[in-house]
Amino acid sequence: MKFTEPLYMDADNIIVPGKVPLKEKDIQRLKRWKINVVQTEGEIISEEEDEPKGFQGMIQMAFTSPSQKEVTKYYSRYTQKYAEFMNDIEARTPPDSIDIKDLIDKIMELLHEHKEDVIQYILYGKQGESNSAENAVNATILSILIGQEMNLVSHKIHQLAASALLRDCGMLRIPDEIRNKKGKLSSDELQQIRTHPVHSYRIITKEIGFSEDVGIPAMQHQERWDGHGYPKNLKGNAISLHARIISVADAFEAMVSERPHRNAMIGYTAMRTILSDNGRRFDPDILKIFIRTLGIYPIGSIVLLNNSCIGRVVKHKPDAPLRPRIKVMIDEEGTTHFQDDGEIIDLAESTKIFIAKAVDPKTVQEKS
Repeated sequence: MKFTEPLYMDADNIIVPGKVPLKEKDIQRLKRWKINVVQTEGEIISEEEDEPKGFQGMIQMAFTSPSQKEVTKYYSRYTQKYAEFMNDIEARTPPDSIDIKDLIDKIMELLHEHKEDVIQYILYGKQGESNSAENAVNATILSILIGQEMNLVSHKIHQLAASALLRDCGMLRIPDEIRNKKGKLSSDELQQIRTHPVHSYRIITKEIGFSEDVGIPAMQHQERWDGHGYPKNLKGNAISLHARIISVADAFEAMVSERPHRNAMIGYTAMRTILSDNGRRFDPDILKIFIRTLGIYPIGSIVLLNNSCIGRVVKHKPDAPLRPRIKVMIDEEGTTHFQDDGEIIDLAESTKIFIAKAVDPKTVQEKS
């Protein structure tokens, strides 16, 4: 049975939270404690009224904390603002650069106050489902985090963020029938798509009025470290530093987001894919900094420990990327913590415990 409010064994002690089912093991525990009566102020929930079950429902509980709710609220506002900017650009009435700078200030303020919650949300809060506005804001956030890890000065981070946010605005100058085509692009259509960074540069510098320091990284973010990118086939350090940062952030963000032809990757798999680049697309030094920024197991990753616990990464340590801090979701005895109130294990201190493997949350849901 499940109730709308918590179920209590006495006036102070909760057996299970609201909307969490009372399981057989809970009943057996009550019997051992010789408790015959329980109480709740809630009403019973029928299966028709039920919310997402199993592990998926447990994961979503991680996004119900006050700080996570605040992140969700402001994140929605920022993606909406970005969408408005793109509508203005498409209508040939470009937004004021001051309004864009103001949005970047707000994003950076949210990161300053709720860094871990922001990372968790952009990687797992929407379960890989995101639109173009969310993709842009996510890549901007990741670029800012890399820039901060590199100790870039404040005005450089602002320029980096503006480039990341506006990097694909040139797509709005590509004909709709090409941009929205479902099937395979012809060579001519692909060539038109590859002109979008040049359009982005022109919009950023000529229409909006940003400096070259913002326009050039946006134009170069599709260049590759090995010289096989576009639009100018630049190679190595000929590509601006900010463009090299955005390239990594953009690629990682794309991997953890749903696409029409594939499912989203979990953070660990995306990180491993990025790290296997071997100097083809990305600057190897930027990749090292990216590991320090997010860790091998990014915040929000679901992992199986060698003691059979399943938990969520809540904090990573740059000097120990394989030994983050874990919040237990299913403990060694199989007890689930639906209210996200499990024990926190610091793997840097609990040296006998280690991560056995990263887990796809959808896989756990199917098994539960």
